[in-house]
Amino acid sequence: MRKLAWATRGISAATGALLLGALVVPSAAASGGPTPEPEHGKKKCGPVARHVASAAPDFGSLRGTVFRLTTDRDGHAFLNDSRNQGVWIDLKVVPNTPKCVVDVAASVEESFGTLTLTLLSKSGVIYEARCTTGATAYSPTNLPGACGTGFQALQATPV
Repeated sequence: MRKLAWATRGISAATGALLLGALVVPSAAASGGPTPEPEHGKKKCGPVARHVASAAPDFGSLRGTVFRLTTDRDGHAFLNDSRNQGVWIDLKVVPNTPKCVVDVAASVEESFGTLTLTLLSKSGVIYEARCTTGATAYSPTNLPGACGTGFQALQATPV
């Protein structure tokens, strides 16, 4: 009987702690979904698995060009334009780049000559930037202008 009473007290304590935690949780955390920009705090992001994506247009002056997008273990994203050998552009030069990137994707639209960069942040929010392509290779100085307003969070990200 003593063992049963001890177990009952343990369950009561655990239930009380759970209820207290539910009452203390901020309303933003209880909203049910990820919110943009929570990764801008001072917490360290890594370690993050490394990911690579590429897009290779087969039209016009971009034929033979390869755009590569990658992450490092600290959650930073980088872009390489094969026309600018050895140069990896830290995407933080593009406005609204998330701080903790865990996955990347890249695609090129032939009809509009647009490079779409997609980043998944650690918080689960997907960010997308649409950058104009041209005859000039991307560099740290011209990429922010080519990407216009920069990265925008996609609404209702399901992850």
